[in-house]
Amino acid sequence: MVRANGAVSLRELARVVQTSEVTVRRDVRALEAEGLLDRRHGGAVLPGGFTRESGFPQKSHLATAEKTAIADLAANFVEEGEAIVVGAGTTTQELARRLARVPGLTVVTNSLLVAQALAHANRVEVVMTGGTLRGSNYALVGSGAEQSLHGLRVSRAFLSGSGLTAERGLSTSNMLSASVDRALVQAAAEVVVLADHGKLGTDTMFQTVPTDLITRLVTDEPPAHDDRAATELQALADQGVQIAVAGGQGGSAGVGGPGAGGDAVPARQQQRRDVPLPGPRRQVPGGGGAAGGLRSAAMLGEQGAGAERARVADLRRR
Repeated sequence: MVRANGAVSLRELARVVQTSEVTVRRDVRALEAEGLLDRRHGGAVLPGGFTRESGFPQKSHLATAEKTAIADLAANFVEEGEAIVVGAGTTTQELARRLARVPGLTVVTNSLLVAQALAHANRVEVVMTGGTLRGSNYALVGSGAEQSLHGLRVSRAFLSGSGLTAERGLSTSNMLSASVDRALVQAAAEVVVLADHGKLGTDTMFQTVPTDLITRLVTDEPPAHDDRAATELQALADQGVQIAVAGGQGGSAGVGGPGAGGDAVPARQQQRRDVPLPGPRRQVPGGGGAAGGLRSAAMLGEQGAGAERARVADLRRR
């Protein structure tokens, strides 16, 4: 199937061979060890190392449920009247479909797929960069795209990529795409990365966004057995990245929920789960945390009142 299509999802493999995704994942891992394929983004692709990149037809069939959940959740971070940039990719295309009904939104993009998703949104203004069309992912790249972004300033950028690690941040397999993504980052006050759990721990050739520039990661719930993804999430959180998990506990966006099938999701209709970042806890004077601090203040108040009554009684005796 990989040889015929260039890529295949684990979900599709499990359906075809009539077994569980856990079994398929184990078999794919064994095939990867033999050099017959590479595991990527909830599926498998033809082997090719760091330099190979799947085209749009292959990417569009990988981790589709995860991308839908991520897009549903990411749409909640967009406010009415905002100006944002949206990079190229199949996950950002899903996000664009959900932004079509956000009033007063301005979207700057180098992706023909994103622009197409917003083409009939009468309350959204779409600004395309210049550049040369890269047919494999329908994106505008090159010096023309980068120069058109000079002097631009927006509230936040939504980007995807081929891999994400705590050590290097977001990366991609193509040099031209990486260069444009870096220009998009420079135009934004905040950077939101959209990446399914299959990309976590995957490192590709060209860095686009270093970890210290990533404000937030929107991802899906990793499977219980996926230690690599869980470890990478914790490492990213330790470096200050805010983690929003779709489809996890707390009622986050789920597969087939509101917005599935391309309908827009009104902002904040869905809940989200942010993983709290580790850090030193501020101690309240008097110990015992916040409650202890309140108790200490009450005790001081009672002591002060008692001292005042004693002083008044002494004055009366005099």
